[in-house]
Amino acid sequence: MKPLKPSMKENKRYMRVRSEGINLKESVEKAILEFSGISGLSKSGLAFISYDKNSAVISVNREAVNNVRASLVVFPEKIEVKRISGTLRGLKAKE
Repeated sequence: MKPLKPSMKENKRYMRVRSEGINLKESVEKAILEFSGISGLSKSGLAFISYDKNSAVISVNREAVNNVRASLVVFPEKIEVKRISGTLRGLKAKE
């Protein structure tokens, strides 16, 4: 099987999200699901890269960045987006 051309691959953006006192993994998925439904969750291509007690690094499809940010803002529990970058190295550069 031939590998995909770079133009056919999904372009990802990496987000550092932070919250106090809640389970981030469940809350981020629930926020996107409530705001944009199952279709929006699947289009976002959500993947957790690293997960800590109060913060997480998630990978999101480039076209869905605004939708994911909006869903995190509208969610009743406070989840803030600290930084967005196109590479993991750029995300860690200014911690």
